[in-house]
Amino acid sequence: MSHPAPVPNVALAMPTTTANRLFTARLLDTLAGEVNLLSRDPLEDFSSAAALAVLANTDILITGWGCQQIDADVLDAAPRLRYILHAAGTVKNHVTEACWDRGIQVSTAADANALPVAEYTLAMILLANKNILQLGQLMHSRHSPVSPEAEFPSMGNYRKRVGIIGASKIGRHVIRLLRPFDVDVVVADPFLDDAEATVLGAALVTLEELASTSDVVSLHAPSLPSTLNLISKEIIASFGPGTTFINTARGELVDQDALLGRLHQGDLYAVLDVTTPWELPPDSRFYTNPNVLLTPHIAGSLGTELERLAATVVAEAHRIAKGEPLRHALPAEQLSITA
Repeated sequence: MSHPAPVPNVALAMPTTTANRLFTARLLDTLAGEVNLLSRDPLEDFSSAAALAVLANTDILITGWGCQQIDADVLDAAPRLRYILHAAGTVKNHVTEACWDRGIQVSTAADANALPVAEYTLAMILLANKNILQLGQLMHSRHSPVSPEAEFPSMGNYRKRVGIIGASKIGRHVIRLLRPFDVDVVVADPFLDDAEATVLGAALVTLEELASTSDVVSLHAPSLPSTLNLISKEIIASFGPGTTFINTARGELVDQDALLGRLHQGDLYAVLDVTTPWELPPDSRFYTNPNVLLTPHIAGSLGTELERLAATVVAEAHRIAKGEPLRHALPAEQLSITA
């Protein structure tokens, strides 16, 4: 006579403030039945006696921003642990190689977190080609109506070229969201080939060609040692007059001084949701340059969008309980090329 598989035990590992932002009571209620949530209070550290008692019985660890590093000592205290489900994007800050070495499967909500970034980017692309930033500033400064076509005769989205740097999860979502629009989409990514780009709905070009021919350039590459200052002084100089540069990736991918210098010339526009440093000093020239739209790191999941991240890992926990494979597994070999 066969016996039903035991119900897996689940624990949360993250600061309480993070857990409260991600998980509604209703969402935690949906875990009941198929899995056993050991406690609604998350493990804020792995060293206390109470935490060690929970770890000893944990099969699935749901992590979030601020989770402590899961190293060999933590794994020794969690002999039953088989899955780490991260309710956010990158796991580089807390998941160590020891996890994969011991056969633990890792899943992330990076795909869910990519959606609001792609939506933000789509909105900015469409607004950039309509010259919204410039026209708004003209109306505010002149205190009078403005003739849009007189100021920007080439305004509009029809047949404009949009360059996507990086076929990451976010970059791919942006390309998908651009499909209904009559724009020419090109992509630059060293890990992509022509056939894959065509399937995505874009033409594969070099970074140099993308920069020099696109009306809007949007950056979606991961932050790696190899991508530091990827948008170099030379690339920035090659942007055509009137180009809008959008950065929702990381500030360190861009030569900040070169970008400021080109913006000061007055023929480049920028939408920056990220910068280096992460929080600009009060005297930063990015604040005062009229060709820059700064937003306070809002492209990623915030507000109601956070529940999507939590729902993603809850769904993964349900799959585990049913004996199904993870939908958003992160193999160890992908870690070096992801954000």
